[in-house]
Amino acid sequence: MVEYTFSLDSTFGALSDPTRRDILRRVSDTELSVGQLARFYDLTFAAVSKHLKVLEKAALIVKRRNGKEQLVSLAPQALADAADYIEWYKQFMEARLDALEIYLKENQDG
Repeated sequence: MVEYTFSLDSTFGALSDPTRRDILRRVSDTELSVGQLARFYDLTFAAVSKHLKVLEKAALIVKRRNGKEQLVSLAPQALADAADYIEWYKQFMEARLDALEIYLKENQDG
């Protein structure tokens, strides 16, 4: 359970930054080199690399070498784990709201 919580903390922490979310969106369609990604942002190459390290630590991306280039692609399993977590809370809240609706209907004045 602790490992799962750490994984979710890393995932949600990585997703808290708009630049990192945009990087994920870009690599969800196609594998891109670090250099290609850096061109999209008004950031230094080092800053983009730091964002990539956060994403890699959270297991949201995979980097591989192709000659001198590092290529980045999406690793969707971490997103699937986060989606499962959110889905559990969604179902929990829907059940609570359904119970509230029933209670309010049963206890209406009039």
